[in-house]
This record gives sequence, structure tokens and C-alpha cells, in this order.
Amino acid sequence: MKKHLQRQLRVYRYIFYKETLVDPKEHFWSFIGAFVGIFSIAFTQSLNLPVSENIFLIGSFGASSVLVYGAIQSPLAQPRNLIGGHVVSAIAGVTVAQLLPDIIWLTAPLAVASSIVAMQITRTLHPPGGATALIAVSSGTKIASLGYWYVLSPVLSGCLILFVVALVFNNITHKRHYPSKQSRLRRSRRKHIQTKRVAS
Repeated sequence: MKKHLQRQLRVYRYIFYKETLVDPKEHFWSFIGAFVGIFSIAFTQSLNLPVSENIFLIGSFGASSVLVYGAIQSPLAQPRNLIGGHVVSAIAGVTVAQLLPDIIWLTAPLAVASSIVAMQITRTLHPPGGATALIAVSSGTKIASLGYWYVLSPVLSGCLILFVVALVFNNITHKRHYPSKQSRLRRSRRKHIQTKRVAS
């Protein structure tokens, strides 16, 4: 047992060490991508709503930015997970808010737990989705008054902005690829191209 734990510790140290070996250029593109992504959402909000009504810029988008601009190879950062995870979680959170009385110690854990299971079932696990569900039940009257519109805007619209910006800034250099080459989206695209070649 002791040897097993020591071996696991060595593996974790190696992984942690490898994760910190990031090219300074990666830092630059992560910064630019995150800046432009969040800027786009915030700017859209400033055009449409007064400063006090900051419902477009939900906190979970900051966490998503860490994944889609800083850890672009992660399975949790891929488009299906980014968009699907937020949308599924928003639906779960709004549903809990609509069905149950406003008792935060009941709605908050139920919204987060439901969103996790919903993401697992739909294979769209995206950690910031838990925050999206929590915001639906804990952010007061502004979000609550939106009902299921919360799913479309700010959640879906914000995710699409983050996704489009990620497609641009994560593919500028030859070292960065988004979606990841191993993602389902890339695999299905490769299959489609191979099928076309065989047919012609």
C-alpha cells in the first residue's frame, strides 16, 4: 500500500510539473482570448442594459474562460461541454427555481446536484455549469424574473460568444488547436472528410 501511494505521489508531481511548463506564448494567447471573450459579453451588456442590471455577465463565464482559453486540450473545455454543460445546467437550475419555494438551503444544493447528474447523463460535463445552476436559484429577482429565458440569454448567448472567440484565438498559432484533435467534433469532421474522399 505504501509503495502504491508513493508511486501515485510521483505521478501527481510529474503531472503538476508538466502542467506548469507552459510556453510564454500560451500565456499571451490565453490572456488575449479570455480578455476578448469576457469583453465581448460585457460590451454587449453595456449596449443593452443599464450598469445595475448586469445579468449577461454571470460568474460562471469567468470559470469557463479558464478552461476554453487556458486549458484548451481538456475534455471539459470542448465545445459540446462548454455549450451543452451551461445550457443543461441552466435548465436544471431554472426548473428547481420554478418548482420549489424560495428556500435557499433546499434549492441551491438541489440545483447544483441536478445539474451535475444532467451533465453526466448528456455527456456535457463542464465544471462551471454547477455555478450556472446555482446562479439560477441564488441571484435574486433579476435572474429569477427571466425564468427559462435565462437559458437563452445570458447563458446560451454568452457561451456562443466565448466559443466563437475561442475558435479564433485558439487556432491562431500552429501549436494551439480548438477543438482538441481528440474531441468528438474533430473526429466526426475527419470521418465526414474520409467518407467524401471514398465516395469520390
